[in-house]
Amino acid sequence: MIGSKIKLLGFNNLTKSLSFNIYDICYAKTEQHRIEYIEYIDELYNAQRLTQILTEVTHIIGANILNISRQDYEPQGASVTMLIAEHETPPDESKTREEPGPIPTSSVAHLDKSHITVHTYPESHPDNGISTFRADIDVSTCGLISPLRALNYLIHCFDSDIVTVDYRIRGFTRDTDGSKHYIDHEINSIQNYLSDDTQAAYQMIDVNVYQENIFHTKMLLKEFKLNDYLFGMGVDELTETETTDIKERVHREMLEIFYGRNID
Repeated sequence: MIGSKIKLLGFNNLTKSLSFNIYDICYAKTEQHRIEYIEYIDELYNAQRLTQILTEVTHIIGANILNISRQDYEPQGASVTMLIAEHETPPDESKTREEPGPIPTSSVAHLDKSHITVHTYPESHPDNGISTFRADIDVSTCGLISPLRALNYLIHCFDSDIVTVDYRIRGFTRDTDGSKHYIDHEINSIQNYLSDDTQAAYQMIDVNVYQENIFHTKMLLKEFKLNDYLFGMGVDELTETETTDIKERVHREMLEIFYGRNID
């Protein structure tokens, strides 16, 4: 029944929730560099910029914005929450297929009262020079389309070294015969919603619980160029010993976040 169009008794009551963390890692050698990194991140991803990003997400999934709440925090970080309402035009079949979403373009979707939120967490280690930026993003929708349509766009909006993604379908919707449906679209992996260039750029691991409609994907950027991870300096300013040491620190930080455990 999943592959065919379901005739519903009323509105589609399934709730589809996409939650993911995006991490950006860098090395800031001096205290001044660390301060400047936090200031740079706070300026690049302030509440106004995050609002622009989430507004584009609502266009991608075809939602109407009902309310926006945003806040820049001291000493750092920002949050934005949007309440969204359904679009009047239902989606066509192309918007519900298990395939990558746009990067970016507009699409038409059918949504009920739902929300999109983002919270940022820049931080810097005072001793080993490692600085990280984390963005927590939640997109929750009701209706026919999956919020996974917005995943490609969001990954491309941030400098994403590591991404952890959770997608879950909750509740049920009832058809005209009275049968309950706990999922309304085909999915076997979040990876199927990622564009070819994204899949090629990341090492990915899936942990899925199909019988519970729970899907999880972890992503680690494959290409490692030290210059991309240095803030306020370049490789040519480092000795060979420093280069080796910093590479080990940065790579260790990335692996620990990716696997979710500290390396002894």
